[in-house]
Amino acid sequence: MFILILMLSNNEKRKYIKQIMLSEIGVSGQEKIKEAKVAIVGCGGLGCPTLLYLCAAGVGTIGIIDFDTVHITNLHRQILFGQKDVNLKKVDVAKTKLNLMHPEINIIAHDVLINDENAAELLKDYDLIIDGCDNFETRYTVNDACVKLNKPLVYGSILGFEGQLSVFNYRGSKDLRAIFPVPPAKEDVPDCSENGVLATVPGVMGTLLANEALKLILNLNPLMNQYIILDLKKMNLNCLHF
Repeated sequence: MFILILMLSNNEKRKYIKQIMLSEIGVSGQEKIKEAKVAIVGCGGLGCPTLLYLCAAGVGTIGIIDFDTVHITNLHRQILFGQKDVNLKKVDVAKTKLNLMHPEINIIAHDVLINDENAAELLKDYDLIIDGCDNFETRYTVNDACVKLNKPLVYGSILGFEGQLSVFNYRGSKDLRAIFPVPPAKEDVPDCSENGVLATVPGVMGTLLANEALKLILNLNPLMNQYIILDLKKMNLNCLHF
């Protein structure tokens, strides 16, 4: 089997030198990051900071899956967007801005609503998936597609002052249905558009999502069968083992 190894350019070695200096990464680890293909479902409060850090770290190919447009109520937490982006497609704005900052990154914009019919096709060419969406119906669609495709899933959610984080379906670890076998009723799980979220909460949790994705790429002991609940108001962290 022919395997393509993407070597770092001299410019990339300079750009990522502070990562390369880490003994856990080095040049070979940075090349793994460059070779990685990551898809993120949702370009909102969680997706924006996650994308910024994945690009900054040098992930070579990033797919963004979102069908929505920018709304003025998004701006306090969706940090890739500004006032002039209102009513524009999120994936198009994100791709343009990220490529201006990091032109070496291959960003693929999927302007589509992911569902049970197209999920497997959308995700099949990526190495790992990040769930940054805002509703349980989509979360289960993404989870089940990852199980079907045998791809790891980095999962995050936010509401109010709280964030939740886990990694599913990695090297035989459990998936979302091991914690929540069936989706809860919509009225029992309101989203942040209905109940609000502090601006900084998605930034913190999006950074953690990017961190777990990089740990997966580098095989640096990502979360396995653990579910993190972080209360950023009280600064309490609970870890549930499942």
